[in-house]
Amino acid sequence: MKILVTGAAGFVGRNLVENLKNLRDGKNRTRPALSVEEIYAYDINNTAAELDRFCADCDFVFNLAGVNRPQDPEEFRTGNFGFAGTLLALLKKHGNRCPVMLSSSLQATLAGRFGTSAYGLSKRDGEELFFSYAAETGAPVYVYRFPNLVGKWVRPNYNSAVGTFCNNIANDLPITVNDPRVELELLFIDDLIEEMFDAMEGHAHRADYPQAGETIDGTLFDGLTPLPNPDGRYCYAPVTHKATLGRIVELLHTFHDQPQTLILPAIPAGSFEKKLYSMYLSYLPKEKVAFDLKMNCDARGSFTELLKTADHGQVSVNISKPGITKGQHWHNSKWEFFIVVAGHGLIQERRIGSDEVLEFEVSGDHIQAVHMLPGYTHNIINLSDTENLVTVMWANEMFDPAHPDTFGEPV
Repeated sequence: MKILVTGAAGFVGRNLVENLKNLRDGKNRTRPALSVEEIYAYDINNTAAELDRFCADCDFVFNLAGVNRPQDPEEFRTGNFGFAGTLLALLKKHGNRCPVMLSSSLQATLAGRFGTSAYGLSKRDGEELFFSYAAETGAPVYVYRFPNLVGKWVRPNYNSAVGTFCNNIANDLPITVNDPRVELELLFIDDLIEEMFDAMEGHAHRADYPQAGETIDGTLFDGLTPLPNPDGRYCYAPVTHKATLGRIVELLHTFHDQPQTLILPAIPAGSFEKKLYSMYLSYLPKEKVAFDLKMNCDARGSFTELLKTADHGQVSVNISKPGITKGQHWHNSKWEFFIVVAGHGLIQERRIGSDEVLEFEVSGDHIQAVHMLPGYTHNIINLSDTENLVTVMWANEMFDPAHPDTFGEPV
């Protein structure tokens, strides 16, 4: 399949082109039905002759080209309607009836505050142009109305408040939030890319957009919400997230402070928090990519806390010098995993009130996880005369100095 991407240098275009390359080069094997042979990346620096050649040869078109921040409002129509007409005319010229995807916007609904939007009007006109083209040629057309698009490579201080917040907080720059209660619907770029691949495979998600005030099956629509329909006129990406500006900024400050607190927030699979954290990290300056951890050192070696979580404990690393014994304590309800990753050692555990000692010889050459059982005093001994013993330790709770639940007693 030969893919034409217009607007290839933009936010969505860059992400799409790089992910198409992953398909083309066999790096992404999650879509065995897709075979990408050629990628035609078209943007403002390409020539009309190149666009003509691409339109003659392509098997699928992603039309992402458009204007959203012009100096002159008339540029909306030129960029969002005029170019679309040129593109479709070239496809007709070559008799190329391949599928064509249009990147539109929720503003094209002209619902609510978008009712007088010059940008929305230009997008609406572009949509109708594509629908007319489909009716005339029989070519499949996929018209997507996107909400706020976010993710890595969003340009800050341009048309994404979330991108600006990520950039400014990552770089210790001020931000302004006029109303933290304002809610945004966000479509992350990775979810959009998956939907684009679905469209390439011929099973785009389709929908209609009921008018504002219309009630269907007891649901009152606002004009901006898609109603899934296999025969719908429009297409949509099914995975979006809604969050207030206040919540977004709160999370971003949590991410910003993580190198100091070491606390990772909950980031369940597919969650808004997980995706926003990934987006935030893409804005880190070089000097923040690496950060120092506090090593608690003494004559026996060192102990360093690595990561903490509110719900799943914390991870630390312990380094014991040759011949050193560490631990010699027990806990009531706290429990741990000791995982030796380098060196040669012995772990001993004894239940309080018992004389029986459990022993586990451990080595970085054969990595195991050993439970430190509640109610068992335990230690770890470096058996080497020359090498440090390096142990990754996970505890089921963050260390609380006010309630350490740690009581010294030799094994």
